[in-house]
Amino acid sequence: MQDLITEKNTFGTNPAQHESIVRRWLENFHLAVRDGIQLNDLFLPECYWRDTLGLSWELRTFSGKDTVARNLSASATMAGMTNIRVDTSSSSPQIVVRAGIKTLETFFSYDTDVARCRGIFRLCADPERPGDWLCWTFFTAAVELIGFEEQIDRNRPIGQSYSRDFRGPNWLDKRINASTYIDRDPTAIVVGGGQAGLSIAARLTQLGVDTLIIDKNKRIGDNWRNRYHALTLHNQLQVNHLPYLPFPPTWPTYIPKDMLALWFESYAAVMELNFWTRSELTSADYDSNQGLWKANVKQSDGAIRTLSPRHIIMATGVSGIPNLPKIDTLDHFRGPV
Repeated sequence: MQDLITEKNTFGTNPAQHESIVRRWLENFHLAVRDGIQLNDLFLPECYWRDTLGLSWELRTFSGKDTVARNLSASATMAGMTNIRVDTSSSSPQIVVRAGIKTLETFFSYDTDVARCRGIFRLCADPERPGDWLCWTFFTAAVELIGFEEQIDRNRPIGQSYSRDFRGPNWLDKRINASTYIDRDPTAIVVGGGQAGLSIAARLTQLGVDTLIIDKNKRIGDNWRNRYHALTLHNQLQVNHLPYLPFPPTWPTYIPKDMLALWFESYAAVMELNFWTRSELTSADYDSNQGLWKANVKQSDGAIRTLSPRHIIMATGVSGIPNLPKIDTLDHFRGPV
């Protein structure tokens, strides 16, 4: 009961009060960014800012009021951060407990010169100034590039509703032809067809970037199918969703490997992903003058196909065991290996 009283006294229980606190802080933040004013007075001494391409082209984390304020202010100005507002499509500002700390959590949206973005900030009551609220954690992330929006929902392609030519070619004919790359080169090659490879290929395809996945396995999903017989994923399904198609609500919390392998196979088909199995990238050289790669791909029949993509994306996994050379005294070397 005492904890409840303390929470009411500190945070209040009125959603309108939460909204007022958040909007007041966000307005002060917006004015500071617009006018180039330092943000120090809006953050707790121990605070954190995490940026995932939302105000820069990097993944960055800063901590401490002065460091956060200085870098956040400079990045916001350089990126043209504007139109900062509470994200009404997400849950309303609410009291939550994060890392054992009661905080007022809010989703917000904003724009930059090149992207539409979202973020989360968490406020705590200032212990030194009753009634004031300061930011504890601040997160920014890019959602989509302006002018390169994904072809989803209202932006979905219309497709061909009716044709007088009943002979085709139909959708399947076009998909088979597109995946061969007989008459063109892909803009991007993704090496590896697991979660990461499928996800990035699906995103790029919806952005209109011609993308080819290559994988040395015989079937899509073999990266899971070929593991030990009774394997299930060790983390829960909600952190393993692929873009656009969440797992069915009937699925178990811990997904069996063969169930996931079948999902990968159907996902590639449904998302219209170009995928070469039993194929391997044997070499790649970059031509800086043309801005293209010369990528040699060994196909299932042993033939070498040379492609000229603009980008090569390595999606071969983060859990592999590194192959380190056996060199005497290597364990005494203090530099990177």
